[in-house]
Amino acid sequence: MKIVILTGAGVSAESGLGTFRDKGGVWTKYDLQEVATPEGFARNPEKVIDFYNMRRRNAAGAKPNAAHFALARLQAEYRHEVALITQNVDSLHEAAGSEAIHMHGAHGQARCTTCDARWTAPLVMSLEDTCPECSATTTRPDVVWFGEVPLYLPEIAEHLHTADLFVAIGTSGTVYPAAGFVAEATGAGARTVELNLEPSNVAGQFDDVILGPATETVPAWVDQVLQAD
Repeated sequence: MKIVILTGAGVSAESGLGTFRDKGGVWTKYDLQEVATPEGFARNPEKVIDFYNMRRRNAAGAKPNAAHFALARLQAEYRHEVALITQNVDSLHEAAGSEAIHMHGAHGQARCTTCDARWTAPLVMSLEDTCPECSATTTRPDVVWFGEVPLYLPEIAEHLHTADLFVAIGTSGTVYPAAGFVAEATGAGARTVELNLEPSNVAGQFDDVILGPATETVPAWVDQVLQAD
């Protein structure tokens, strides 16, 4: 039985990284149009760079929590395929030992808008940073902003269409195309489960919904899956 898992900000919240749309989330403190869109970067690139420098510093100090480690254990011990897709741009899945598809990019990477080269970002990026490939000073965080196309969509679609079980963990169900993954998986015949602190906007589309903190619900769910394997 192939398992496809989608994780969102809720899986990293207990590691000290804020969610986005919940009460007190990132988008209640910052205008996403100013710091997370191509247009915002064009208007005030320094403000955007500063915002992501702050988020990179926060992420650098975070440690994987029990949910991250449980998913890594599932990938390592489950006898069948476990595809892990994340909307998160932190590296906590990898720090716990997982392999994840980062559909929204990664904090730890920089990208050149001239030649599309990618490289490990310094902890503090600057508008004067030069591309190691073409030497242009046209670098930006390698994250997907609102209005941009997420990464690896063909690979993700293949996973969704071959899933036997689709599980969404810590997602708001408001950002597409990820919010539509449950419908895609259902259409392909998969059973679907949501694990979340509170029901997402698309919770009604799941076969089962398990509520509670990720550090409690995810390890317990992984235990059940491995015991039944």
